[in-house]
Amino acid sequence: MKDHHKLLTIGQFAAMHGINKKTLMWYDEIGLLKPAFIHPENGYRFYTYYQSPILETILLLRELDVSIKEIQQFMKNRCASSLKILLEEKIKDLDSQIAHLLAVKTTLQSHQKNMTTLLTMDLSEITIIEKKKRRLVTVDIGKDASFEETVERITAETEKHHLGRLHHASYGSMIPVSSLEKGDYDDYTKLFIELPNLTENAHFHAAPKGRYLRAFHQGDWNAIPQRYKEIFAFAKKHHLTLCEYSYEMGINENVIDRIEDYIVQIEIPIL
Repeated sequence: MKDHHKLLTIGQFAAMHGINKKTLMWYDEIGLLKPAFIHPENGYRFYTYYQSPILETILLLRELDVSIKEIQQFMKNRCASSLKILLEEKIKDLDSQIAHLLAVKTTLQSHQKNMTTLLTMDLSEITIIEKKKRRLVTVDIGKDASFEETVERITAETEKHHLGRLHHASYGSMIPVSSLEKGDYDDYTKLFIELPNLTENAHFHAAPKGRYLRAFHQGDWNAIPQRYKEIFAFAKKHHLTLCEYSYEMGINENVIDRIEDYIVQIEIPIL
């Protein structure tokens, strides 16, 4: 390109890079990118083709949320090694943001699935479903644990796993099938938190993959034992063995105002 040294007006240079002229004027004022030439009579700013890579680097760093101060420091010592270090830091930040967005997407998809279930399900129906293996963070609870103690344990777990807010996860309660078989319908032993993209760890509870019985209960918690009796009757009729834990999870808290409308999803592994 033979016109590398040709002077471009501030308007032409701004248009070429898809920015506003005022941005270039501001970069000039703070010493970030000076024009190649300023007309001595009218003060008009002019730029050259060779300044394009510099401006594009500045714009890239701004897009990565690098502060003006950091960019100014980089421009004073502009070299391959300093840019490499700066970009490595920003790549780590981007990886963290991407992981967060993927987790948020997973949560949204879970909520979307719950809403689809709400609109299409038959509350009286008991079905057999397939589930993938899941890793769950669990909090031990017991009949003697106070509400305050339970909240403290949940808070400690969410902080340990850097879970900013509970809407970033699915959560519920667990009751052993052995307790249900004995008619002890209040023997909730754990709360579970299902974090998106949870890594393999021996300390996490493994909810097995395979077939599960799924049922729903709406309304008064005092009536949930009756629902479990119906579930066990269904399992007996179809020669199914329930095992491990029943996983209970509310699926409509964000769209109801009355506890009478609360719907619990019950899922139990079967053999």
